[in-house]
Amino acid sequence: MTAVVVLGDLVVDVVATMSAPVAAGSDSPARIRYAAGGAGANVATWLAGLGVPVSLIGRVGADDAGRRCLAAVAAAGVHVAVAVDDDATTGTVIVLVDPDGERSMIPDRAANLRLCPEDVDGGLFTPGAHLHLSGYPLLDHSSSAAACHALSLARRAGMTVSVDPASTAPLHAFGVDRFLDLTEGVDLLLPNRAEAQLLTGRSDPLAAAEWLAHRY
Repeated sequence: MTAVVVLGDLVVDVVATMSAPVAAGSDSPARIRYAAGGAGANVATWLAGLGVPVSLIGRVGADDAGRRCLAAVAAAGVHVAVAVDDDATTGTVIVLVDPDGERSMIPDRAANLRLCPEDVDGGLFTPGAHLHLSGYPLLDHSSSAAACHALSLARRAGMTVSVDPASTAPLHAFGVDRFLDLTEGVDLLLPNRAEAQLLTGRSDPLAAAEWLAHRY
């Protein structure tokens, strides 16, 4: 079975499931739970659950939240290749889930922002393996060098590569053309409908898919 290297965020998710729309300036009852999360950690955990050998590259703080997150992904069967930062806190994301199930994220990426090329274990990048790159580290200038380094290592090793564009707001801020140039030649791009529309300028999903298929 193909081994997978995932590079992406590892955070504490604070998930607030709302029973009604948010009442601005007042109280909004919700069911609240805490969980280890992050786009990278979630993918790695799901892959491990399917029996895929998977390693996670990321960065957490040297705090209780970081230790709990690392323990959770390790317990799921993920090989942890995560740096521990003595000078930063572990990332946190507040996830607001409205009554229709729509999720809005309020992230504090914290230690994830300090991911650097030295955190990327080159020994994991071997012929026949696969790299899955979460868009969040690529789309932030403070961590993009690490993401680009991982892409370079994967290409040199002849690995296949998949990229998740992450979210429209950071994608727009990063720049569509810049993103398309950096990810040129990847084997699999995984946008949702809104991300595909932003990347292509096409509102029709089929037209956007055809444009991306031609580009990649």
